[in-house]
Amino acid sequence: MEPPEPPAAGNVDVRLVASSPEAARQVAEVLRRCFASSEQRSYPVGTAAAGTRLHLTVDTARAAEPARSWLVTSRSSGDGRTQTDEI
Repeated sequence: MEPPEPPAAGNVDVRLVASSPEAARQVAEVLRRCFASSEQRSYPVGTAAAGTRLHLTVDTARAAEPARSWLVTSRSSGDGRTQTDEI
């Protein structure tokens, strides 16, 4: 399996997995208040009772407060490690 193409410069693809669609939408709403973002796409995870997976892309170049001040002061850990459950 080929790794996915990275998003455009300044963009971040966000993948949420939540126990319910409402929980995923709440987190996506917080991200949209801080960053410009694409329309979210949601998918069931396994069976209907297993949860929801939600995808959206945020634009860090068009960050609103409070994200703007956090981005200016944050530093990358630089380790570049991939989590074992990422695909």
